[in-house]
Amino acid sequence: MPVIELSYSRLQKLIGKVSKKQISDSLPFLGLDIESEDKDLVRIEYSPNRPDYSTDIGIALGLQGLLGIKTGLLKLTIKKSKNYSISVKPTISKIRPFVTGIIAKNGKIDDKTIKQLMTMQEDLHFGIGRKRKKSSIGIHDLDKISFPLTYSTVDKNHKFIPLNSEKELSISEIISETETGKDYGHLLGQSSQVPIIVDSDKNTVSFPPIINAGITTVTTKTKNLFVEVTGINKADAEDMLSVVATILQSAGFKLENVHISGAKNSSPKLEEKKISVDSSLINQTLGLDLSTPKILSSLKKSRLNAISKGKKIVCTIPPYRFDIFGPMDLVEEVALGYGIQNFEPNVSPSQTIGQTNPVSLHLKSLNQTMIGLGFLEALNSSLSSKRVLYDMTNRDSKNILSVLDSKSQEHTILRDSILPGLIENLSRNIHESYPQKMFETGNIFNLDKPISEKINLAVISAHKDANFTEIKSVLQTLLKIGFGIQIETKTVSNSTFKDGHCAKILFDGNTIGIIGEINSTIIENYKIRVPVVGFEISLSDSVLKSL
Repeated sequence: MPVIELSYSRLQKLIGKVSKKQISDSLPFLGLDIESEDKDLVRIEYSPNRPDYSTDIGIALGLQGLLGIKTGLLKLTIKKSKNYSISVKPTISKIRPFVTGIIAKNGKIDDKTIKQLMTMQEDLHFGIGRKRKKSSIGIHDLDKISFPLTYSTVDKNHKFIPLNSEKELSISEIISETETGKDYGHLLGQSSQVPIIVDSDKNTVSFPPIINAGITTVTTKTKNLFVEVTGINKADAEDMLSVVATILQSAGFKLENVHISGAKNSSPKLEEKKISVDSSLINQTLGLDLSTPKILSSLKKSRLNAISKGKKIVCTIPPYRFDIFGPMDLVEEVALGYGIQNFEPNVSPSQTIGQTNPVSLHLKSLNQTMIGLGFLEALNSSLSSKRVLYDMTNRDSKNILSVLDSKSQEHTILRDSILPGLIENLSRNIHESYPQKMFETGNIFNLDKPISEKINLAVISAHKDANFTEIKSVLQTLLKIGFGIQIETKTVSNSTFKDGHCAKILFDGNTIGIIGEINSTIIENYKIRVPVVGFEISLSDSVLKSL
């Protein structure tokens, strides 16, 4: 978790009439952890989803609301101007395609403000920017720049004086010789062309996402700022810009827009959004009986705007609060505005002695039996890939279940079978000795209405003498001898198994799984050197109750 060092006396000036004790007592109820205190200084840990808390100005905004000094939404006031523009050239589209920016004028900057801005910049780089890969920010002295600007590409022989340097360096030298170049040069890949922002006098302003030009360095003499954000995603770039714009306006700067044109770019809108929530959901979730006016007041203390429309609460969200996605997020904001300290713990009306879920007991018994039969337990993720689940195992992918916004580029599919994952496990262990015997119990998902979630057991065995008779004996030993369950098998065809060496598994006349020798094509796909046999069964309620 990121940590920021603040001054109580500076916070008092920013917040208004408030004591040091009030600040210290209120910080935890803003969702902040006090790591340490030393006289006037306090170190605070904050959540990365609140990058506005990376400065004392952002924390002061939150405390003003919580303490009732200033409530409601902080509205960005951006003056329209025709004096500032950035032209985006098509050559940048395949490298770092998006740029956005804003002008901040007539502000006062001291050493502490510069330090806070730099801290905020790096925290934004680490969080939203994913270590500058997705987006990066540059803050410049506006008065050292001649508009209009051009966002384009240059080759690595291009030279300028970078930040914190006194001599002119080429792009190649910056990447290979400077600390930031060594840290972030890899983000540009192997392309011979790199992104650059130049002004109308052909002076370099920025070499994103690596370093700014030295000529635009922000000092205590700086009065006006130009903020630029570049990235590979327009939404992320504007999210980053909205945080900086909010902090600068709160610090006393007057904002003006920058016109962006060309190559799929457009001027930033930094728009507010509206989300509705039922007051009944708020009270039911929090265990309270808050009146509508009290809910509205609590939301305003969280620096949001809210009005009631019947049973609905319509909330206006500022652009920098991109951590608020839906109604449950608003429930949390009501809790913070109401005051965590005002909640009274209640004893649950239903008091029972805790006990292990019967399903867990059945699964534990089944797992112990499999281990006793000489099998090693595997644990794979419920998220897999189309390659593993379908392509490599000859399975039909018409009912594929994909997830949105997966953090992994490959693992985006909810598995509907466990067996393919076990086969892949074998492929990753071809250097180990045989026999290799594995099993796994876990959740699988099916495209029903609604989407269903079930528990399956899959078992696999790989060695030179592996055959259908062996794996069937394992299945019968597990269910019949181990748990007294009688099953039948009937020959069936399945693309994952060899023809004539595959059967469906029946329990009480219902198909609960499949068993057989894995198709030789699949074995070759995975470069496994020995025959493979396996089965997979559904541990439905009827099966589990019989264990």
